[in-house]
Amino acid sequence: MATPFVAGTRGAVLHRGLVDLLGEEQVLWQKHDLQLYEYDGAVDTATPDAVVIPRDTADVANLARFCSEHNVPLVPRGAGTGLSGGAIPVEGGVVVSFARMSRILELDAANLRAVVQPGLVNLHLSTAAAPHGLYFVPDPSSQKACTIGGNVAENSGGPHTLAYGVTTNHVTGLEIVLTDGTIVRLGGKAHESEGYDLIGLFVGSEGTLGLITEITVRLSPLPEDKRTVMAAFPTMDLASEAVSAIIASGLVPSAIELMDQLATVAVEASVGAGYPLDAGAILLAEVDGPRDGLDDHRARIEELCRANGATSIRVAETALERDRLWAGRKGAFAAMGRLAPDYYVQDGVIPRTRLPDVLRRIAEVGERYGVRIANVFHAGDGNLHPLILFDGSLGPDVLRQVKAAGVEILRACLDAGGSITGEHGVGMEKNCELPLQYGPDDLAAMLHVKRAFDPAGLANPAKIFPTPSRCREFSLHAARSV
Repeated sequence: MATPFVAGTRGAVLHRGLVDLLGEEQVLWQKHDLQLYEYDGAVDTATPDAVVIPRDTADVANLARFCSEHNVPLVPRGAGTGLSGGAIPVEGGVVVSFARMSRILELDAANLRAVVQPGLVNLHLSTAAAPHGLYFVPDPSSQKACTIGGNVAENSGGPHTLAYGVTTNHVTGLEIVLTDGTIVRLGGKAHESEGYDLIGLFVGSEGTLGLITEITVRLSPLPEDKRTVMAAFPTMDLASEAVSAIIASGLVPSAIELMDQLATVAVEASVGAGYPLDAGAILLAEVDGPRDGLDDHRARIEELCRANGATSIRVAETALERDRLWAGRKGAFAAMGRLAPDYYVQDGVIPRTRLPDVLRRIAEVGERYGVRIANVFHAGDGNLHPLILFDGSLGPDVLRQVKAAGVEILRACLDAGGSITGEHGVGMEKNCELPLQYGPDDLAAMLHVKRAFDPAGLANPAKIFPTPSRCREFSLHAARSV
């Protein structure tokens, strides 16, 4: 086995070895190039020693073998839109950009399947499938930029996963490169497979078990029609009660989204979606499927919204109106730049019935820390996205305070019987908080699984699990001893 590269001198030596292995055109190593890969959509940064842009699975396998021989970490990266620091090279090493592995390898309309490379942009798959009357259901707000590989790594959701499920419900096969260079195939086009659900294990593993190089996904028939309703409420409490009433009625809309007034003001200035600026909360609900019965479902939603205090209701009459309403919701994060230079987004999940209580606690956190917090979230499944607004140019103490406020929001979600993440992942953003939700035995069991696939710990290190270098309260003794 070759001698590991020495930290601090690793960059230049690593560059020469990678160029010899893959060629100059696939390796980035100069400072101005590496700076582009220091960050994703989160707030932390770290510099890689090199960036490799592979062309195919063979390149990834060769790279993994090389890095295994030299004890170099591997950090997979899609479009860099992740919101938990999943693509940040905390311990240096090689960032593996899948930008050139972005093809649809097969579109099998007859079997409702597509085989794609990890760098394919989410929306491009649905665009390609549309002429066949099909689409890829998971639709994160960043779907115009985010990649299928990133969606698989984070088990991403989106507004329309309330009825249809998150990414794991739409993946049937994976090709994986382990950190020793072994290529493994899991599943395929079949509806079911025997034995352990290893595909489910890899979906949402955030690159900590290996590198995904090929994905087989389930395509779904485009709904015959849709009905989209926007309802304005004087308060978030009333809007939250309307959400509970809709679900309790037996209706399962394809999406139910909420935005508070602060978020609405920013969205209107940015997108002009037509939301009323004087509303305390905006609710977007959509039902889709066979045309017969949709108007009845829409009317029932309107009735329940009015019964719970809606002050105005608007129904999208055309596809253009529907697109405008959804453009506002999907552009909400980007619109925050009109309110503050920076934002820090959380991703807790709570039972729907606890929405009013937790939103009040979030408001209290904002008051206590002196920050504004805009709320934009998937109300139907209780997936909150509080956006803490701040100005990072005022110094590191500001960011520390913002992160402390974020931890308090996560604690509020756990106190309500929820979870610290729904679709953004744990990454390096929440790994220090993972023990708030899981005990040492739980974490030890998870580490057993990681070590089975990645015994050397080179797959996206310092993600998901607490690390002594970053987490002040590192109490993972049971996990370390196994």
